[in-house]
Amino acid sequence: MNTVDTPSENSKKVTACIVLADGTTFYGQGFGATGQIEAELCFNTSMTGYQEIMTDPSYAGQAVTFTFPHIGNTGITFEDSETANPVARAMIVKSFPTTPSNYRSETTLPDWLEKTGRIGVSGIDTRRLTRAVRQQGAPHVAIEHNPKGNFDIPKLLEAARNFVGLEGLDLAKDVTIEHSYDWDEERWAWPEGYTNNNDNTKKVVAIDFGAKRNILRCLTSAGCDVVVLPATATAEDVLSHNPQGVFLSNGPGDPAATGKYAVPMIQGILEHKEIPIFGICLGHQMLALALGAKTIKMNHGHHGANHPVKELSTGKVEITSMNHGFAVDTQSLPKDVNETHVSLFDGSNCGIELSDRPVFSVQHHPEASPGPQDSFYLFERFAAAIS
Repeated sequence: MNTVDTPSENSKKVTACIVLADGTTFYGQGFGATGQIEAELCFNTSMTGYQEIMTDPSYAGQAVTFTFPHIGNTGITFEDSETANPVARAMIVKSFPTTPSNYRSETTLPDWLEKTGRIGVSGIDTRRLTRAVRQQGAPHVAIEHNPKGNFDIPKLLEAARNFVGLEGLDLAKDVTIEHSYDWDEERWAWPEGYTNNNDNTKKVVAIDFGAKRNILRCLTSAGCDVVVLPATATAEDVLSHNPQGVFLSNGPGDPAATGKYAVPMIQGILEHKEIPIFGICLGHQMLALALGAKTIKMNHGHHGANHPVKELSTGKVEITSMNHGFAVDTQSLPKDVNETHVSLFDGSNCGIELSDRPVFSVQHHPEASPGPQDSFYLFERFAAAIS
């Protein structure tokens, strides 16, 4: 697939270029920061929540193609970010962002990307680019935004081909915190917005592999008193806080790489059978590895807010938010680990639990942000398991 969208096909001045590792080249209009990046390319099907997606630490090392054509129209509201600044390396959209129409907006998407050093590319046939991702399996790309429109295509192609990719890469250490902290903010609600709750008594230690803020808010809203520890915390570090429950967060990279230090920690917690454990996304994969299962790299992963997941015990179907490029290998689950949820898109594993105690995890994102809130009950289930 070595076709090229040439500059002559684009009616506006070409200021940005996307080169896939197979030589496929796309030209468009850049916005945000200038410069060049290399990344793994994925696509996200969400219609809203581009700010939350760009600031989700799980997107470290990736450039995101948005399939919805109108991205940026609601501007940027700083309190909606899932972490302080964008983590995804670049965003690719069909239409240049228009002037925001949102009373909460504090700045525009292009200005925000420029100030935070992230590249945006518009004027792209995102449907065609999405097909390339499906066919090639999360290809490696080089992306350049150059206002002069001068591009060294051979150099960009070489950069794309030399990108190491995410397989075998521990990225949790790049996005985790340096020091522990307490969290007491609850979920956003009209008209108050975010509020704080210091009255919770269920002590939970949350391990930050790249945690989204809304996950922590959901834990607080479910009644948990949360302290957050770095991804590199040991079992002794966790137990020193006398937790009544342990939470394993989402995060980026290859779970097998992060598992080299996270799995021993989790196994140390599992020895204390009275402590409930709940994991999401990378935390789900970490728990599976600690229990003896394996993880695999997916072709193009799951990224969006419209993914149907079936809870096997009830037959209930939930519409969920997802963001992952690796999955737990169902065939590798030990006999004492039950599969609880599956994707109705491809049948991949989306949840596990131990049959004899409250230790469970899910691949999807029950905290949403963005996405539907069908799965918030999982936070309540975790809180209810804490004695």
